[in-house]
Amino acid sequence: MQRNMIHVYISLRNGRFVAVFAGVFISIFVLPSCVGLSSNSDNSIGVPIDESAADSNDLATDGHGPTMIMSYEKGKFVKNPIASFMYFIPLIAPTPVDNISSVNNDQQVGIISYELKESSRFFKVTCGFEILGTGFHMNTFDAAGMIAAHTDELKKGQTLTNMLDYIRFDGQGYGVIEVKGTITDSVRIVTEVSMQFTAGGHKSPVTIGLYDIKPTDGKYQYENRTNEVFARVNTLAFTRTEQTPRMEIKVASISKSEKPEGFWSHVKGMIANLLITPPKVNKFGNTTMLEFGDALLQKKPTFTFPMAKNIKESKIVEIDPNQN
Repeated sequence: MQRNMIHVYISLRNGRFVAVFAGVFISIFVLPSCVGLSSNSDNSIGVPIDESAADSNDLATDGHGPTMIMSYEKGKFVKNPIASFMYFIPLIAPTPVDNISSVNNDQQVGIISYELKESSRFFKVTCGFEILGTGFHMNTFDAAGMIAAHTDELKKGQTLTNMLDYIRFDGQGYGVIEVKGTITDSVRIVTEVSMQFTAGGHKSPVTIGLYDIKPTDGKYQYENRTNEVFARVNTLAFTRTEQTPRMEIKVASISKSEKPEGFWSHVKGMIANLLITPPKVNKFGNTTMLEFGDALLQKKPTFTFPMAKNIKESKIVEIDPNQN
């Protein structure tokens, strides 16, 4: 898998917030669980989980990634472990990543609605996804790899700005995934997949961590990181292209810690969205996202992700690594 670095730049100078995202790794969703506003979806959280669903959606060891099971009905919620839902992350990560889950994590994800609208030339599928349960799941990025990929771009003594540290899902959530495309001679081609994590007015459960590093004796070391930033993600989008693929990202807020975001953190997020440069993503991961979108378009009951080869370690922790 080709590894392209996804880099995020956010700076705060002279009392003004200037955010430039030059790369966020994600494919924040290898699992674009379509989210929607169809007639069978509502704003509530907490539906029965179908315990009779097949266990084939656990992380696989047979040369493939996990299989997502989609019911497209809220009343028949089919459980998918959060680690399966987040599998897109290692698929497009620019460095090796760790899979970290909280102890007794019971987060489950289901695709719960489906709506198709089309004209003679275009179509749009809107699907709903819901995250139930408690705990957190996160992927952390290899710091040495992240640093090595960017130091060649810097002038001597320059600060390495806003490196991606982790991406994380906390607790419950509800969102929408839109799959858009064209129709030519009755053939549908998916051209865009976007995931929105704030459907129904719910707060996004998706966050990313960023940091800066100033060189010490000419060396950049993760232990010397400063200006650690916490950003809440609203939307991620992937587009079909012949060029280097990029991921559009929209954030809700930017703050210095994971404490409740206040007024100014939301202002920072609004300003950042005006200046965001879509980050580069791995072509393989981008293609996977579009293929998943096609599976949703066809209302397939399952989708098996390809194997990610850069998962460094999977572990369960009792102490939240984000709490100091």
